[in-house]
Amino acid sequence: MMSLTVAALTFGIIFLAELPDKTALASLVLGTKYRASYVFAGVAAAMAVQVVLALAAGHLLSLLPHRWVEGVTGVLFLAGAAMLLFHGGGDDEDGHAAKEPSSNSFWKVAGASFVVVAVAEFGDLTQIMTANLAAKYADPLAVGLGAWLALCAVGGLAIVGGQKLLKHVPMKLIIRVAAAIMVVLAGISIVGAITG
Repeated sequence: MMSLTVAALTFGIIFLAELPDKTALASLVLGTKYRASYVFAGVAAAMAVQVVLALAAGHLLSLLPHRWVEGVTGVLFLAGAAMLLFHGGGDDEDGHAAKEPSSNSFWKVAGASFVVVAVAEFGDLTQIMTANLAAKYADPLAVGLGAWLALCAVGGLAIVGGQKLLKHVPMKLIIRVAAAIMVVLAGISIVGAITG
């Protein structure tokens, strides 16, 4: 039987760890560009896959050398910042209207959101924490449910917050700030990889 205490504890830990994470940032940006419900469907599916991977193979991730994990994370942050700056700006004249994708079909938007979040979340701190919590409590169902709900809650808040934020802040500014944060996180990760 699943322990609600373990699920609640996992929810709290993962929720707090995910708030300042790149996945929340990606969800926020996606939520400002595309239909929120479609983005959330892709984000929730990506989070489910990542939680399953964490529960099934998370212990293998924790065996990787710390420097390798930090180096790869740093490169991914830089790539994310470059993608935001070079492909996220678009030609939004007034900066306040959410852009629709070239095809606003559910499958295209949800699929794109799934890929972006799945890649951003792979090997992430919260994925490793989920694996560690599953090992500690030996209750993968409770840990998995708590982690998935926490990740979805942060993604949902970022998507809704992104929609509200866009009413007051130009899209170009949001993209530049998000890219700057990713560059800072890349620097921290790369320094961590070099210094060990």
